[in-house]
This record gives sequence, structure tokens and C-alpha cells, in this order.
Amino acid sequence: MTNKGIFAIAATSAVALLFAMNVVQVDLSSDEQSDTETMALAPISLGNPAMAATLQTRRPVTPFQEPILAALPAIYNQRLEVGNGDTLAKILMKAGVDRTEAHYAIKALTEYYNPRRIRRGQDLTLTFESAPLSVDTHTQTNSDTFIGFALEPDYKTEVRVSRTATGDFKAEQRTKKLDRKPVHAEGTIKNSLYVAGRDAGVPAVIIARLIRLLSWDVDFQRDIRKGDAFEVMYESISDKHGKPVYNGAVTFAALTLSGKQITVYRHELKDGTVDYFDADGKASRKALMRTPIDGARLSSTFGKRKHPILGYTRMHKGVDFAAPRGTPVYAAGHGTVVYAGRKGGYGNYIKLRHNGTYETAYAHLKGFARGVSKGKRVEQGQVIGYVGTTGRSTGPHLHYEVMMSNNQVNPLRVRMPSGKTLKGKYLARFKAFRQAQDRILASLKTTEVAKRGND
Repeated sequence: MTNKGIFAIAATSAVALLFAMNVVQVDLSSDEQSDTETMALAPISLGNPAMAATLQTRRPVTPFQEPILAALPAIYNQRLEVGNGDTLAKILMKAGVDRTEAHYAIKALTEYYNPRRIRRGQDLTLTFESAPLSVDTHTQTNSDTFIGFALEPDYKTEVRVSRTATGDFKAEQRTKKLDRKPVHAEGTIKNSLYVAGRDAGVPAVIIARLIRLLSWDVDFQRDIRKGDAFEVMYESISDKHGKPVYNGAVTFAALTLSGKQITVYRHELKDGTVDYFDADGKASRKALMRTPIDGARLSSTFGKRKHPILGYTRMHKGVDFAAPRGTPVYAAGHGTVVYAGRKGGYGNYIKLRHNGTYETAYAHLKGFARGVSKGKRVEQGQVIGYVGTTGRSTGPHLHYEVMMSNNQVNPLRVRMPSGKTLKGKYLARFKAFRQAQDRILASLKTTEVAKRGND
């Protein structure tokens, strides 16, 4: 027998052996099989590329078997968390990304996101393509290829940087698919609204928003009594996996004080602006806030007192709110900055003019918010400074004054100027919306009662 014949028999036997070992799988339709049967069964060495393309491993290759084809490249992700002092470039290079590639990937990102804003605890997802294995040595021929990365600047947005076909990097921004659902909670106050809300499972950020919403009409230092009650409905926002990612706006709030109930509804007007109104369509938001700070303790009231530093009795023409150093201070209303700087015993001091009648002042500040300077416009609720203890001060606190026609008045007792009141078709539209909200509230309460009954 010739060498060629011996080789053919050996090759045919090798293929037969592969079939017997269940290593080779032929995938042919019944129509094709009759015409190609002979060719399909022919040894690979006799020139059948179509057959070679159908070879698949049916089980893991043992150390004693040679793989027929090298493993195909695989895409995989690496999830990282930003640590203290990390920069985006440092994170990428630590993960094995080439310095130049990291530079161009970050440059592409800047179209949608400033990499300097990356913060501790933020997640990054890096994507790589694994290098193929060598057929001969079973080792990687090259290092893995960096494909790109993704980050989420906020709960609703994702920015993804990807390598293009030309090898460059391109950034894309997309809005994540989110699910919004209303959540209801209520409780009885024993110590404070904050503690009652926490015990009812209300997130701290929602409690803070609730307090700010009701602070137009309520002095939380004096008006709250044991046995008073609260009720709140707010938006819970979840991602596509059902995981809560953000607590949205308060859509309804009620506070019962000594038997009298105060309610507010969140309502969007036709011009797109959003405000809060009571059940009769009167804006709950006043022109000025009584307490332009969150979570503070009233430490000194308006009136005569013995000055803690000077040692003699004098008129205290404002109210003091004790709070940790650095606590944000808000503008009590829309207005213009008429003074922002050092002012004697007041220390760092800001004065705002709101209209021809009202002005407010904020003293002993640690510092001013960026952009706050004389002549600048500010919006109600905008951070203008931070609690400090500058000037004649014994500890970190905010000294807050309200001036009416150039005379200091008690911020906790003065009748604050009212906001807008809805009328005509705007009032009718609001009432229809309010009724819809009341039906949602009733439905949530019914579900809660049923759930408690099952428990």
C-alpha cells in the first residue's frame, strides 16, 4: 500500500475516533445530508472546510487531548469602586489599561461628564476582551484589550465610553429606564417628627423635605406636641431590577397639631412650574422661610438677653440656630445680595433684599457658597453659606434676622407674606388633581391595612 493510502486510512480512522469520543458534531439538515454525506464524512485533511467549520467540543478537553480550535475571545466586565483619593486615570491604569488609552478614553468622557467630579464610593464598570489562546502553547498570545468603561453620574443617567472600529474612543449618554411608584407612611409623634418618621420607615431625606415643606406654617421648636400625627406620600424610584435607587419628591404631606390638620399637595402648573398648595389651592410656600436651615436646634430666641460674651443684657434682634459647623444655610426667599463679607461682631455676614419691605440677614458663617457676592440674584432655598462661629460667637450656629421696613422683627412670629392662590380654571384643574391624589392615598392605605391583616 502506498504512503498516500496509508495516510488516508489513518486520517479516516482519526475522524472515526473523534466521532466515537463524541468530540465532533455534524449539524446537517436532512435535505443536505444525502448530497453531502460522502463529503461530510471525509477526513478534514482531504479538503472539507465546510466540515471543519462545524466542529464543536462537546465536553471539556482533557489534558491528554489536543484542542481542535483555539478558544474565541470573550468579553468580560470588571466592577470597581472609587476609593479615597482616587482619580479616574489612576483607577484605569491600576486595572491594567495603557496610559495613552486611558487618556483618550477619559477625554471622550468629558463630552458628558467632568472626570474631576468622580467621588468616593462611586462605581465604575470596565470592559475588556480577553486575548485568544495559542493553539500550540495554550497560553494567551497578547494581553487583554481594553474596550471601554461606564459610570453613572446620578441615579437616572449612564455614560458609556466605548472603543470604535477605528480604535478611537466615543462617549454616549443615556437615560436609564426607571420605575416610579408612590409610597405612603404615617405615624404618631412622641418625641419629634424626625424620630416618628424614622420609626415609620420614612427615609431621612424625605423627612427633611417634609419638614421644609411644612416649616412655612409650623414652628417645629414650639408647635409640636406629644400625640400629634403626620402623614406623607412620596415617590420611590427603582431601576429595571426593582432595586430602589432614589427617593423622589414628596407628593402629599399632612401634619395634625392639637387636632388641627395642615395639608399640602405637590402640583404642576400649566407653565411647567411645580409648587405646593393646601386643599383650597392656596400656596403653602411663603415669600420667606422662618427657618433657613435643616436639622438645627433653636438655641436663642428673639428679645432681651444677657450676651454670652459681652456679659450685659441687650436686645437680641434675631434667632439663633445651633448646628454643626459646615451645615448649609439657605436663602429664605428670592432676592438680591446686598452684602456678603466680614461685619464686626457678626463675623461672616450675608444680607439679602427680597422686595421693598423685607430683608434677611445671616451671621457667624464659616464661609459663603460659590457665586454669592454683592449684586447677585439668589433663589429661595439656594445654599448661600455654611454654619460657622466667626465674630462674637461661643460656638457654631446661625444668627438669622428678618427686617421689615428696616426694623428687625421676630422671624418665628412675624406674619410672613403669602404666596400665590389659584383661581378660576387653574383652581378647578388643581381640585381635580387633588381628588386623584386622594384616591391614590386611599388605595395605598387599603393595601397597608390588608397587608397588616395578613401578617
